[in-house]
Amino acid sequence: MGIETSCDETGVALLRWEPAQPGRGLLAHALYSQIRLHAEYGGVVPELASRDHVRKLLPLVRQALAEAGLTPQDLGGVAYTAGPGLVGALLVGAAAGRAMAWALGVPAIGVHHMEGHLLAPLLEEDPPRPPFVALLVSGGHSLLVEVKGIGEYRILGDTLDDAAGEAFDKTAKLMGLPYPGGPELARLAGQGRPGMFRFPRPMTDRPGLDFSFSGLKTQVLLAWQKSDRSEQTRADIARAFEEAIVDTLLIKCRRALQATGAKRLVIAGGVGANRRLRAELAAAGEQDGFRTYFPRPAFCTDNGAMIALAGAIRLAAGQQQGESVDVHPRWDLSGLPPAPQALAGQE
Repeated sequence: MGIETSCDETGVALLRWEPAQPGRGLLAHALYSQIRLHAEYGGVVPELASRDHVRKLLPLVRQALAEAGLTPQDLGGVAYTAGPGLVGALLVGAAAGRAMAWALGVPAIGVHHMEGHLLAPLLEEDPPRPPFVALLVSGGHSLLVEVKGIGEYRILGDTLDDAAGEAFDKTAKLMGLPYPGGPELARLAGQGRPGMFRFPRPMTDRPGLDFSFSGLKTQVLLAWQKSDRSEQTRADIARAFEEAIVDTLLIKCRRALQATGAKRLVIAGGVGANRRLRAELAAAGEQDGFRTYFPRPAFCTDNGAMIALAGAIRLAAGQQQGESVDVHPRWDLSGLPPAPQALAGQE
């Protein structure tokens, strides 16, 4: 069982571990989003998020078990998100997951949230095998990671300020779009006219693989304030902003692939559901000779399935948690222990 409670989505999933084809072992997947709860405040309120996880988690556990036709006694292990994330929200899932494992006499494992995202494409029919480069783009993270194996991660690039998803959300709010703004801005960008506005591609005029999107957000605000603020202009600015984000991510991905010599690119995290990003990276892969791997859109956002998969891989490698309930609001992905030969057929 995988439990996800790192922020504002409560996710529970059940997975039967099949090393050769992990995605085919997914038995059930239940998810509850707190969007309506936080919309009134224009962003996530940590205390409200924690309380809502308390209310929703056990009903979702029962729902997933019923969907899979299983009982708690059928479980062989429990995985939960241990970080990074909101400390109160993390503690809800960690305490419930650890207590369930203790009561059932099965092992438990705390999963790194970003490792869950990184491994989410393994839930698909044609999963990637290491080595590869992973672009992890969400509301809180913009990371480029060299993946040599499970737990063998080298951070190539990180965000210096706003993550890509955070830039989407904040820019949407500046332009008066409803919460959550990122998906709404991406939808509006599809109605924008090409070439009406152009914004800089941050930090692409210098070497390196780090990201910075706060300045881009300011450029958009200035353009919006000076415009006629019509609906068409809003759409045109949204399109130019999205193009700037996507181009920046594409340039950095190409640099990372060239630097590592990898021929596989994994894209995951909430921004990984963006249609323009998917299309541009897939086209670049065909042009440059690398393969792109995406999880289905439902598994780009936070979910229990990715936690179940990452936990199953770790448990299969003989790793498990002690009896204490530990969470890590900040947690370095590159500090995770390796899980050698965790995937059958790993190259």
